[in-house]
Amino acid sequence: MTDMARLLAQRGVIITIVTTTVNATRLRPIIGCAVESGLPIQLVQLQLPLHEVGLPEGCESIDSIPSRGLIRNFFVAVSKLKHPIEELLDDMESSSNCILADKNLPWTIDVAAKFNIPRLLFDGISCFNLLCCHSLHASQVHMSASNSKPFLVPGLPERIELTKAQLPSGLNHSIQDFKDHQAKIRAFEKEAYGIVINSFEELESAYVKEYRKAKGDHKVWCIGPVSLANKTDLEKARRGSTSSIDKKKQNSVVYACLGSISCLTSLQLIELGLGLEACKRPFLWVIRENNGKDELEKWISEDGFEERTKGRGLLICRWAPQVLILSHLAIGGFFTHCRWNSMLEAVCAGVPMVTWPLSANQLFNEKLVVQVLKIGERVRKEIAVPAREEGKFGVLVKREEVRATIEKIMTEGKEREDIRERTRKLAEMAKEATEKGGSSFLNITLLVEDIRKLGMGNQV
Repeated sequence: MTDMARLLAQRGVIITIVTTTVNATRLRPIIGCAVESGLPIQLVQLQLPLHEVGLPEGCESIDSIPSRGLIRNFFVAVSKLKHPIEELLDDMESSSNCILADKNLPWTIDVAAKFNIPRLLFDGISCFNLLCCHSLHASQVHMSASNSKPFLVPGLPERIELTKAQLPSGLNHSIQDFKDHQAKIRAFEKEAYGIVINSFEELESAYVKEYRKAKGDHKVWCIGPVSLANKTDLEKARRGSTSSIDKKKQNSVVYACLGSISCLTSLQLIELGLGLEACKRPFLWVIRENNGKDELEKWISEDGFEERTKGRGLLICRWAPQVLILSHLAIGGFFTHCRWNSMLEAVCAGVPMVTWPLSANQLFNEKLVVQVLKIGERVRKEIAVPAREEGKFGVLVKREEVRATIEKIMTEGKEREDIRERTRKLAEMAKEATEKGGSSFLNITLLVEDIRKLGMGNQV
């Protein structure tokens, strides 16, 4: 959202970013640099009423919530920001002419209606993903499917098969929690003036075209990859360093990171580590907060893993500057959970992927990477495990599977070169899309012009 704010502000649009205290602290250095460069952005922080809903201090994002059972509490807390945001809009010296809100904030439709301003929806997934979800909601073909037998998703440009058990919670009716929240999100989508998507048309042109058809009167703007708004190393990383891989050969290092919200057990993470060790290649492994982190760190210290991989492997047990890491010439492959931001960042860097989707819409993203774009290899077999319940099933992927899949994209030969060439071309397309005259650049122009034509002021 911050990258989008900077891109819009570069077109002379006045931006107010509304977030919470902890998140504001994270964003302030980036916003400060943008303001110093002359961009019209202000950052407003609101207090999230965590104690009212039984959450500990500091839980201001999904990845900081201590247990999955408290996610509903988190959304309740966020919904309580409605009144403070209305007060903020009341106090503004000039009227706003639109609200750009994340899809998980469906209550912002009421705020927009109260102030008679259009509300744009931001959905942090691809048009491929959105079209799959739209087709399934419209056809309901998945409702009669079994949990394990693949079914065909209708109405797509290519043949895409899924299993019912692997659908995201909004489509998988066997997952009962958040059904009311998902219903509000779908209503939000219907009421929104338009949808802003962090993608670029050349990446998934057929799916952008079909999704626009599916949305009918709703505007759809692909303005990404927004991470390319970060031009310098300082912008790419406010913390951390990649000095430890600076001496590695080009395309020789495997970067492994399964995101900030992992449901894998410590046993599965240990198996992943042993797979990285077995591949005999330099690797950078980022271990984020999860339920098995303490057990994993204990194993690392007692098993001798770090000693055995010394000089070849590097572990980071905290946040890491992913955009900066992926842009390093030494990185030759990205072991990823297939979150859309991570995938786009890999595409922009021209890095092939080893895919291991874990939850939500990540399985759809894997289909796009492996089957449609052909810029990655999948490590995980077709196991019918419900989304977000991998932790109940112990070790699903063995170390040998990890090693063998990494070898497919790292071993010299025609297969590797074909994948690398396709990825390199997409990286060039991404860069061209965001430069002057490119598709995303023009879509931002159309977005700004369209909002301004509504004639309701000049402030977002």
